[in-house]
Amino acid sequence: MRIGINATTQLGRADIAGFTRHALEAEADGFSSYWLAEHPVGGFDALTAITVIGQLVERMELGTAIIPTYPRHPVTLAGQALTTQSAIRGRLSLGIGMSHQVMMADLGIHDDKPIRHLREYLEALMPMLESGHVDVRGESISATADVIYPVSAPPEVTVAALGPQALRVAGRFVAGTNLAWVGPRTIRDHIVPTISQAAADAGRPAPRVIATLPICVTDDPGPARERLTANTTMYASLPSYQAMFEREGVSETGELAMIGSESEVEELVAGLAVAGVTDYAASEFGLTPDDRSRTRALLVRLAVA
Repeated sequence: MRIGINATTQLGRADIAGFTRHALEAEADGFSSYWLAEHPVGGFDALTAITVIGQLVERMELGTAIIPTYPRHPVTLAGQALTTQSAIRGRLSLGIGMSHQVMMADLGIHDDKPIRHLREYLEALMPMLESGHVDVRGESISATADVIYPVSAPPEVTVAALGPQALRVAGRFVAGTNLAWVGPRTIRDHIVPTISQAAADAGRPAPRVIATLPICVTDDPGPARERLTANTTMYASLPSYQAMFEREGVSETGELAMIGSESEVEELVAGLAVAGVTDYAASEFGLTPDDRSRTRALLVRLAVA
């Protein structure tokens, strides 16, 4: 299992220069990948940030986790992704997802058939990325377009898929899934078998499973777990995550976090690999500088092992 860094905790407090410094530190520490989230109404464009970061970061994979689909037509997103892929010399992983209905409502977007949207979105996006040409007519999405410049190395695409139907669509069309707030039991018993079967049925390779969960090495786990829960209550209210919480047997975000001593956290990380995670994108946090330092030290050891 590869170890990367999810920089979600930097959002809201770091500018592009700050993200670049953070990514350079991650690359120097031996991490395999660096991921940026994008809120649909947050005033932050992840692909633009990655394009800038990729001018200095030389080896790490740079990925979006995730870009919401509804605000961008697939041809528009394909053009931006191909430009970023060229600018950062072929190291982009394009993670996309449908986001959440409450967030889309802020943009005046409503859709009672999200799986149709996801399928038709990928039917337009993937040909544009892979061949440079698309000509499709769907019920909700249509596209006729050609890229201006030849496509030499299309970016990998993953989908934030949680429910069975979304996982089957992802397994059919893309390289894997990009998860947040999904625990190891749910990954093992639901995510991996569902998407793997769909990929096999479509003649595709075994899918990539990228998982983001908070991580903190500390001698005082109670306050750390309480603070995390208090700061992330919104996620527990979202229906798609609630369904994953129910499968996992938890009710709060803090219960999913990997918090404890070095040995305890290392065992929890190992459990992700056993569950079928191919890439752990660590979301680091800590209440004290010592906690944060110990967390990074453990992750570095695991990343370079």
